[in-house]
Amino acid sequence: MSSLTLGHLDNRQHEAAAAAVLRVLEAHDIEVEMVAGDRDTLFSSLRDGNIDLLATAWLPDIDPMLADPATAEILGSVLYRPYLLWAVPASLDIAGLRSIADLSKPDIASVIDHAIVLPRRLETYAIRVLAAYDLEQAGYRLDVLDDEAAYAHASTALDATAARVLPLWQPHALAHGGRLRPLDDPRAALPARQEAKLLLRTGLRASLDPHLLDELGELTLGNPVVSALEYAMRTDGMTADEAAEAWQRGRLTPRA
Repeated sequence: MSSLTLGHLDNRQHEAAAAAVLRVLEAHDIEVEMVAGDRDTLFSSLRDGNIDLLATAWLPDIDPMLADPATAEILGSVLYRPYLLWAVPASLDIAGLRSIADLSKPDIASVIDHAIVLPRRLETYAIRVLAAYDLEQAGYRLDVLDDEAAYAHASTALDATAARVLPLWQPHALAHGGRLRPLDDPRAALPARQEAKLLLRTGLRASLDPHLLDELGELTLGNPVVSALEYAMRTDGMTADEAAEAWQRGRLTPRA
């Protein structure tokens, strides 16, 4: 095959990872069409043969429908390992604040902003955390915004070292540079760590160069790299492809 359609979820984290995959495909002289969409759209596109490769599905819990064997096969290694965290700015110094459970302690609750701002895609998970730690009784509430507004809020909180709780998926641009301090989750209310995997449309393997399949199957990015890619896109104004090229040439410095 001389051309492929590469799909990804329509957000910067997935776009960044897809751009790194794109670099591999282009190195094999594959002409690539990029397609972004929501989960339902991507699943339908895989099923209907309109997407050849997807970067990435978070497995086993977040995107199981995308990895239906009748529709797609999982390719090779783990690109990165996403997980959801509740964090505070790393430079925020509040004695005794080490875990989500500590948020309900009166001395800590009195200084932490009770409005927990988050994007809508994290709302279901956040409701579980509130219930598991009885945080509503301590006065906390969710303030759900669209993705970009929630990002702007979290970025401002970090810049100002605000006493705010920040629910975020890692990897994330705001995790680049060690600016976040994750809070422990002793009651395991957050979802388990996932594995970000490439998906190949079922039945397509025989049409692809085995060397390309091997290289895609061995591709590993890691959370710091994806965070650095998204950071370059958001902060340095790079396109996803420009960020991936900078990473490939060693000009991006992945930091935890």
